[in-house]
Amino acid sequence: MVKSWYTIKALADGETGPAEILIYDEISSWGVSAADFVRELAELDAEQITVRINSPGGAVFDGIAILNALRGHPATITTVVDSIAASIASVIAMGGDRVVMNQNSQMMIHNAWNVAVGNADELEKVAKDLRRMSANLASIYADRAGGSVDDWQARMDVETWYTADEAVAAGLADEVMSAAKNDDLLGIARASFDLSKFRFAGRDAAPAPHIEPRAQTPLSVKAEVPNGKEHNVPTLNERIVEKLGLDADADDDAIIAAFEAKVAEKPAPPAPAEPSVDQLATAAAKIGLTVVDKAKYDETVSAVAEFHTFRASQLKAEDGQLVDAAIADGKLAPANKDHWLALMEKDRDGIRATLAQLPKGLIPVAEIGYGRDTEAAAVDNDLQFAFAKITGQEIGKGN
Repeated sequence: MVKSWYTIKALADGETGPAEILIYDEISSWGVSAADFVRELAELDAEQITVRINSPGGAVFDGIAILNALRGHPATITTVVDSIAASIASVIAMGGDRVVMNQNSQMMIHNAWNVAVGNADELEKVAKDLRRMSANLASIYADRAGGSVDDWQARMDVETWYTADEAVAAGLADEVMSAAKNDDLLGIARASFDLSKFRFAGRDAAPAPHIEPRAQTPLSVKAEVPNGKEHNVPTLNERIVEKLGLDADADDDAIIAAFEAKVAEKPAPPAPAEPSVDQLATAAAKIGLTVVDKAKYDETVSAVAEFHTFRASQLKAEDGQLVDAAIADGKLAPANKDHWLALMEKDRDGIRATLAQLPKGLIPVAEIGYGRDTEAAAVDNDLQFAFAKITGQEIGKGN
C-alpha cells in the first residue's frame, strides 16, 4: 500500500471548527498525488485550518498546486513548520494566511533542479524551463516577504537556510511559537530525511543568510480576495493610492483624478537630437557602411553609369571587329554576320572560343568559278560547321 505523505484530521459531520493537516514526508508525485490532496482539502468545511509541515520538499508542480489550493480555500489557513520546510515545502508554507515557525525548526530555499537525459538541444530546453521555474518560485517568496524577485533569486542561487528566528526576520514567517504538546502527533513517527542531496545538510552546515532590514509593523489595510478571506497583501488600488500620496479611503474618482493630474504634470519628452556626422559614420561603420557626401555619391553613380555605357559600346565594337576578322579569314559567310553578332551578345566568351577554333579558309573569299552560287555554298558550309560544332555530328551522319 502506498504511504500518503499527508494526513487530514477529519471533522465530525456538520462540524465547521478547526481542522488540521499534516504534511510529514516528501511531496512525491509517485505517492498520493496533489490532486488527491486538493480534492480532500476542498471537502473540508472548516473555518480554520492548520497545516503542519515537516518535509524536505519534492515535486515542484505538486507543491505549486498545493500552494494555490491553500490560497484559494475560504478558511483561514495557518501553516506551521514543525521541523523542516525545505525546497518546495517552503513554498507550500507561503500559502498560509499566517506562517509560524516552531522553535528549532528550519526553512530552506533553493533553485529548482531536475535529472535529465538527452541531446544538447533537449538539455538546453530543460535548463530554460528550470530557470523559468526558479524565477516563479522567487516571485512567491517576494510576494510574501517583500523585496525584489532578483534578490530572492540570488538567495536561491546559493541555497539559503534559515533558523526559525531568521525566517521571521527575513519576512518568510510571521512568528516563532513554542511547540505545545499535541497528543494527535505522538503516534506519528518523526521522518528522518537525508539532507545530503542538498548543498548544505541543514542550517548548522550552512552560512548565515543575508537578511535585508525590513519594517516589522504589519500593513494597516488588508486586501480582500475573491474567496472572502482576509490577506495582508495590498490590492492594486491600495498600491496606486500609496504611490499617488492619497488617503487610504480614496475612492475611484479621486484615484483617477490624481492619476490624470500626474500625467498632465509630466513634461513632453524632448525631441531627439539630430545625430552628428561622426555619430552617423560610427554607426554606419558597425554594419559595414561608409558615410559619403551626397554630391560625391551622385557623381560616383553617374560615373559608373557612364562607364557601363562606354564598356557596352566598347564590347560591341570588339564583337564586330572579331566577326569581321572571321569573315576575312574565311571562317564565316558575310551573310551570317548579324546572326553571329547576336550570338556574341548572349554568350560572348563561348562564341569567341568557337570562332577561334574554326579553321581559316573554310569559306572562299575570292572567286574560283561560276558553276554555282559561291556565297550560298559558303553559307551552307558555315551552317554545317556550326551544326557539327554544337551537336558533335556531321549532317548526313549519325541518327
